[in-house]
Amino acid sequence: MDNLYLFMLIAITVLAVVDIVVGVSNDAVNFLNSAIGSKAIPFKTIMIVASLGIFIGAVFSSGMMEVARKGIFVPGEFFFDEIMIIFMAVMITDILLLDFFNTLGLPTSTTVSIVFNLLGAAVVMALIKTSVSNTETISDIGKYINTDKALTIILGILLSVVIAFTVGAFVQWISRLIFTFHFETKMKHFGAFFGGFSLTAITYFIFLKGLKGTPYYSEMKGSVEGNEIFIMLGSFVFWTLFAYAFQKLTKKSILLIVIAVGTFGLALAFSGNDLVNFIGVPMAAYHSYEAWIASGLDASAFSMGVLEKKVPAEPLLLFISGGVMVVTLWLSKKARTVADTEISLSHQGDTHEKFQPNSLSRGVVKATTFLSDTFEAIVPSSIQGKMNVRFEKQEALLSKEKAKDAPAFDMIRASVNLMVAGVLIAIATSMKLPLSTTYVTFMVAMGTSFADRAWGRESAVYRVAGVLNVIGGWFFTAIGAFIASGFVAFLIHWNPSVMTPILLLLTGLIIYRNYKAHKKTSSPKSLEEDYLKQAESSSLQGVIHESASNIASLVKRGNKIYTNAINGLAKQDLAMLKKNKKQIIKLSDEVDELRDNIFYFIKNLDESSVGASNFYIHILGYLQDMVQSLEYITKVSHKHVNNNHKKLKFNQIKELKEVDERFETLFNNIQNAFNTQSFDELSVILGRKAEITSLVTTKIQKQVERTRTEESSPKNTTLYFSLLLETKDLLNATMNLLEEYDHAHDASVKPATLSTEEAKA
Repeated sequence: MDNLYLFMLIAITVLAVVDIVVGVSNDAVNFLNSAIGSKAIPFKTIMIVASLGIFIGAVFSSGMMEVARKGIFVPGEFFFDEIMIIFMAVMITDILLLDFFNTLGLPTSTTVSIVFNLLGAAVVMALIKTSVSNTETISDIGKYINTDKALTIILGILLSVVIAFTVGAFVQWISRLIFTFHFETKMKHFGAFFGGFSLTAITYFIFLKGLKGTPYYSEMKGSVEGNEIFIMLGSFVFWTLFAYAFQKLTKKSILLIVIAVGTFGLALAFSGNDLVNFIGVPMAAYHSYEAWIASGLDASAFSMGVLEKKVPAEPLLLFISGGVMVVTLWLSKKARTVADTEISLSHQGDTHEKFQPNSLSRGVVKATTFLSDTFEAIVPSSIQGKMNVRFEKQEALLSKEKAKDAPAFDMIRASVNLMVAGVLIAIATSMKLPLSTTYVTFMVAMGTSFADRAWGRESAVYRVAGVLNVIGGWFFTAIGAFIASGFVAFLIHWNPSVMTPILLLLTGLIIYRNYKAHKKTSSPKSLEEDYLKQAESSSLQGVIHESASNIASLVKRGNKIYTNAINGLAKQDLAMLKKNKKQIIKLSDEVDELRDNIFYFIKNLDESSVGASNFYIHILGYLQDMVQSLEYITKVSHKHVNNNHKKLKFNQIKELKEVDERFETLFNNIQNAFNTQSFDELSVILGRKAEITSLVTTKIQKQVERTRTEESSPKNTTLYFSLLLETKDLLNATMNLLEEYDHAHDASVKPATLSTEEAKA
């Protein structure tokens, strides 16, 4: 058994490294988003500043390591073998849970995750102990668990969500009223005071949250505590003078410094205080193993009261942890996926929405709209007019695709995000109130977005749905961590020597599977060969040439979808048909995105390019007709096989294959013509329309004759007619598309496109 606990300790140590990786990938969103979203600072500079904050915070950490040792359960009530099972269950579950959220791209709290993992495993272990005890019952479980801590954290979740959103919205609203969206002029006059105030707040945050609890804080404790007001006043004077000098000498905005220092401060606090979430359990496991070996007692007889003592963190371990965190920050693609979620929800302009609306989000938007209308009815129109002027924006109208590359919000909002989040976390720390840095930073960002009117009528229902999804995920973190960790602890306790390696192997497989799945889904759409691209040309001939790749792509994919539908029916292959449904849904969504871009496309055209807009609109209509036909063919084919109806007869399958082969030839010719932009060949392809139409009509007539004489399955007859009739519609839509290109193309006209300046606008 000694070897088993050594194996567990080694496994927990390895899991600690993995936990740091998945934890940083999720928590990086807390300190990176404001700087990344505003694009005020080059990305590499942001990463360097954040890396310094993380590394310094990690090396100076140790103040909250006791949370993993005695904050959730009473260690003296457990023996060594039981405590190792708890720690093993916690590490396995924590990694899987955080990686799950990273794969989804949702920010969650590593603090809540580790706390409820500890709580779940400890509760199950306590239940096991009381179930085999002759003197204890389930009512005695309270002596094993620190229930007050769990209840306080749950209350902290609820309070942090409401308070952070409200304060963030209020401060941003005031800031926007003062500076407006045209803040450059205002910053020349008031920038020094705003910069001084912001940097003072962030300094307060760094001292009280970033350094408090570190072993080095005790040396400055006497100078800091009791003198906070004087420190703040001195900081305000110093930073105000600094901001004034900086703007005068560099001719740049002090907001750049505010964003950089704020990013450093949040990164410092994150690693200094949240490092316990990743290495607190492994360190407790190491000290437990060390004490057990020294005792010479049996594992089931050695009480873990030793964990009640405060043990300093290992400097070398903190140094290594800081290095792993920094490397993860630079290399983790999942961290960027999580960051994208918050940035998209707080984007000032119209962009690709990651979440679909639901009944709850619609209800919230309707209720908010009602309150807004009521407010407008009460407040005098003159005051409303003055307020609305402060929120007016003058910005270039960008397509959703271009909006992704533009700043998500300006430097005023980025500064408020960092300042408010820092102050709220610092105040909560000084009052010894537990809260999650993730919850605070996320809800502050959402509050400032709301105040900035980023959630307009066009996007509110999507943004609110996203926020509700994220908040729902937070509660799932607590509940899921509690249940899953308890279940894993039960499995390990059942047979430690067998279940421990099995669960570790399963954890590795799941992590690898999630990594592969995320790598596949996170590939940039611009790198996908067949992804439909939005038109940006400013002339008719330019649109013709630019959209040729879209037509070639859609025809190629449509050809494959049609063939797979026929083959799936012939082979009764439900898996193929199910995959085919996913492919047509993806293609349909891409065509919808192109249609959504019509507004921006037309707005960016000059007055002489009306023909280009008409052509583009007609082309999108024909593309949608083609996709709808393919969607119907795919749907009825899948439904027929999924419902286990009779297989199509040999003659029916043979005839469908003949039609498929003829369509494959047609689609290949069309694809080649558009790939090479040989538009002169379209008239030749159009000349074959009658031939293909006749082929489909003949097949329909044959089925009519079979139905009258030999057909006995109504479902087969309905399916067969539906496939052929929809195939005719597909053919007509395709030929209409080709006719539009054939009539509009003029080889003598050179296609015009947007200038470089216009393209960047």
